[in-house]
Amino acid sequence: PSTGRISNSSTSSGTLASANSAVGQPQPSDQNTLVQRAEHIPAGKRTPMCAHCNQVIRGPFLVALGKSWHPEEFNCAHCKNTMAYIGFVEEKGALYCELCYEKFFAPECGRCQRKILGEVINALKQTWHVSCFVCVACGKPIRNNVFHLEDGEPYCETDYYALYGTICHGCEFPIEAGDMFLEALGFTWHDTCFVCSVCCESLEGQTFFSKKDKPLCKKHAHSVNI
Repeated sequence: PSTGRISNSSTSSGTLASANSAVGQPQPSDQNTLVQRAEHIPAGKRTPMCAHCNQVIRGPFLVALGKSWHPEEFNCAHCKNTMAYIGFVEEKGALYCELCYEKFFAPECGRCQRKILGEVINALKQTWHVSCFVCVACGKPIRNNVFHLEDGEPYCETDYYALYGTICHGCEFPIEAGDMFLEALGFTWHDTCFVCSVCCESLEGQTFFSKKDKPLCKKHAHSVNI
């Protein structure tokens, strides 16, 4: 069986923020989104400096990314349209309206083929929505947990071992891919778990006896009642 870990780091360099967008809504199941919105501040006693033109703003202004902007100068770096009333995304030091970001930068989900505006899962050489990369058994998002592949389908660790895994008779923990194991007394054991039930001496490669499915070394085979 194949195993792996997934990375949930976004392929973009954008700043992650929780917000909803009225235009080009992200997937409803996305708990996080790169799309942000500017805050509208009415004119008052404050006279902040515009981050675009570096001039004092004497009327209403916008606040975004901790900076202040003239409303007419808060524009998309690509289409130049105002972003005063729509969502925007910071990408590689520039600001883009969410439509341009979706068109030019957002990765495509390997399952639904829709653009990903929120948290990105990188797995199996593809990108996925969190809600699209799920265990085929329980349907829960795998996120950055260990997963296993069976017939090309991902399974969370719990369901994989429940359906396909082998449990060590000694410690009752799964025998994972790469573990050394042996078969004895009709059971499967980690090589380090197949020991005498009395003295815990390793029985691997040794003559052993059993009572009630419990392995015993030669020394304790006839001297102990189990």
